[in-house]
Amino acid sequence: MYKYDSYDQAMVDARVAEFRDQVRRRLDGSLAEEQFRPLRLMNGLYLQLHAYMLRVAVPYGTLNSAQMTMLGDIADKYDRGYGHFTTRQNIQYNWIKLEEAPDILADLAKVEMHAIQTSGNCIRNTTSDQYAGAIADEVVDPRPYAELIRQWSTFHPEFSFLPRKFKMAVIASDTDRAAMRLHDIGIQIVRNDAGELGAAFYVGGGMGRTPMIAPCINAFVPIDQMITYSEACLRVYNRHGRRDNKYKARIKILVHELGKDEYTRQVEAEFAHLRTQNIEPPLAELERIKAQFADPPFEIALDETVDRSDPDFAVWLDNNVQVHKAPGYAIVTISLKPVGGIPGDASADQIRLMARLAKRYSFDELRVTHAQNIVLPHVRKADLHAVWQQLDEAGLGTPNLDKIGDIIACPGLDYCSLANARSIPVAQKISERFAGREQEIGELKLKISGCINACGHHHAGHIGILGVDRKGVENYQLLLGGSEGADTSLGTITGPGFNEEGIVDAVEKATSVYLANRQDGERFLDTYRRIGMAPFKDAIYAKDAV
Repeated sequence: MYKYDSYDQAMVDARVAEFRDQVRRRLDGSLAEEQFRPLRLMNGLYLQLHAYMLRVAVPYGTLNSAQMTMLGDIADKYDRGYGHFTTRQNIQYNWIKLEEAPDILADLAKVEMHAIQTSGNCIRNTTSDQYAGAIADEVVDPRPYAELIRQWSTFHPEFSFLPRKFKMAVIASDTDRAAMRLHDIGIQIVRNDAGELGAAFYVGGGMGRTPMIAPCINAFVPIDQMITYSEACLRVYNRHGRRDNKYKARIKILVHELGKDEYTRQVEAEFAHLRTQNIEPPLAELERIKAQFADPPFEIALDETVDRSDPDFAVWLDNNVQVHKAPGYAIVTISLKPVGGIPGDASADQIRLMARLAKRYSFDELRVTHAQNIVLPHVRKADLHAVWQQLDEAGLGTPNLDKIGDIIACPGLDYCSLANARSIPVAQKISERFAGREQEIGELKLKISGCINACGHHHAGHIGILGVDRKGVENYQLLLGGSEGADTSLGTITGPGFNEEGIVDAVEKATSVYLANRQDGERFLDTYRRIGMAPFKDAIYAKDAV
């Protein structure tokens, strides 16, 4: 994984000192809140319903055991003993005191971490495939390219005050595990027929008030021009993006209103100009970065057999363990979704345990997933049972990856000042309602947002739930048919909304329709696409017989 050089460390340390002075001036009244707000946001500090919230960057979801341990220690020292892992592969702390925020950033800097550009109208944390470097279906490891984007975009003078926040994702597989087409810019690393490496650019995706799927505007940009092409995409957006209406300020609106072809024409013209300016980082810099993502020293001729005699362990194996590219190894996903738990939350002790497991069993490496789970990417098959035992004892062994209990949920009205409804209690009740039935139901991705901003990705759920405010009362809309993978689609609202108990019942009715109609091997999404909305809607809104 990437290691800071002296320039990286000096930059982060300077930001800590700068923010410490800004906080001092806010506390003594020298800075008014309206002056301080953009400064704190650029350092990941939000003012939520009850306290400040700090969002810490985890670039492309990769971190080591020392960094993970620090995240646990921060949870104990500065918060209430837990952290919340997010859909942008970051971590948030919900109970931060303003006067302590600079100390947190200083602690993060000790382990090569920061909160830079985790908020504000800038290029946010670039996300990637949580299995990068471990899965066999990728063209290359996409993380060096995500790191190059991080270095290019951090403190970029032209893109620090964009019309709106900007999110990028980089993958290198036809299996999209990062919701790439639902980003402002999604990049897929590909090879052409000649075997040359390039980048396919998808621009103008996003969720929120107006969800859109990004179209491909260029199927092959030579890899040594990826940053220049990214800059061209952003320059056209920065030039024409709406600054007079925040609801129309995202790049998806610009691409939609200009049209894909006209937007692409302008990007290509800007790209041609920028190629004369020599702004692409030297190839030597990319090679320097790539060297830091070399494979760990995998052992050879390892035993491939795994003892499945423990039935609980066998269920976990079948659900939460994926095939690794190296013989004798496996990819382990740690579920942060226990039955009745808060999706994405982990206690300080759990965070430190995951750090210890990574150091002992996974070449000192962890990944945060956009589905709010944690991955140990390189575990010997011979160690899987020992890993599972320790996870299970700590409440981290739930075997529900991509099942109905593996719910994505935003913090909702329990914490967020933008939310209209609570997400957490709904997630907990659904988890409890379906406990013990997840293996019967199979793959079913359920996502919950507490407002139209869609931080819970409800548009992309096989079943999605959106919390809204209806005349001062929390109301929940049900959506069906969303997907975030290579077959990206947006969910459709079934009809009128429900109260908290009603939405849980509606999810159960929708699931019953699926179980009654599925054919062999079908996921919920497959059945929905085959039979359509009507049978689901009929069951969900049917009146009980008198």
